Amino acid sequence: MSRGVIWWAVVFWVGLTLLFAQIRWFGRVTLVDRVRPYVRGNHVTEGRSGGLSVESFRDILGPLAQQAGATLARLFGVTEELTIRLERIHADTSVQAFRLRQLGWSLAALAAALIVTYAVGLPTPIALLALSGSPLLAFLLIEQHLHSASAAWQRRLFLELPVISEQLGMLLSAGYSLSGACNRLATRGSGACSRDLARVCGRIRQGLSEVEGLREWAALARVDQLDRLVAVLALNREAGDLGRLVAEEARAIRREVHRHQIEIIERRAQQVWIPVTVATLVPGVLLLAVPFVEAMRLFTAT
Repeated sequence: MSRGVIWWAVVFWVGLTLLFAQIRWFGRVTLVDRVRPYVRGNHVTEGRSGGLSVESFRDILGPLAQQAGATLARLFGVTEELTIRLERIHADTSVQAFRLRQLGWSLAALAAALIVTYAVGLPTPIALLALSGSPLLAFLLIEQHLHSASAAWQRRLFLELPVISEQLGMLLSAGYSLSGACNRLATRGSGACSRDLARVCGRIRQGLSEVEGLREWAALARVDQLDRLVAVLALNREAGDLGRLVAEEARAIRREVHRHQIEIIERRAQQVWIPVTVATLVPGVLLLAVPFVEAMRLFTAT
């Protein structure tokens, strides 16, 4: 019996087992699944966790993928926790599901590299480099995509903070409470700050105070301007003219945003000269090279 037939038999057996595990008369329902609908606080979910199934493989590979992904991310300089980044961008994906997706794409990239290497017949050093680099590249691409989304969310917060802080100062000066002003901005707005304020209001309804909810938001967002604004809002029960203080902080944030935008404009203005310089230097170099080559030819001929 050839080795290929054995591998195909193993694959067929695993697939048949997974298929039969989903059939009610073949896979026995575990005691935990039978008792779960009658336990207070648990919801009845479709599918079963007992037996050999996709869910059981996910339960086994999930913690391993989560730990290995966190270790590999730290090796490449990613120090921020994955939970914070996912919660910052309001992602519905859990940490375990995100790491499992990274694992799946890495295995797919490894399989593709293996097929290409076998089909093309690459040399051994290049084949080893491709087999080791393709899953790592897939892992880092997904990690970079999440990092870019997190940085983009922080930038949106930074750009929206002047308007939100000014509106917050006006509402506080008009007689709104801090929680009432946050709730109004959360319900009337549609930007990044409004979505974050909606989460803050939800945390306040769960029992946190206004200051604790705002500090939790600042710790999650990690924007320096938001940290200063929350420090001013923490004087809610101590300052009698909180609206004026918030308005002054809003003007300071607006000046920083204006300064940041000017820096971006200046940087882009400098980048415009790069293609102009290259387009000017290349013809000049060619014009200088022609007589130089001709002179070298005459000297070498004599």
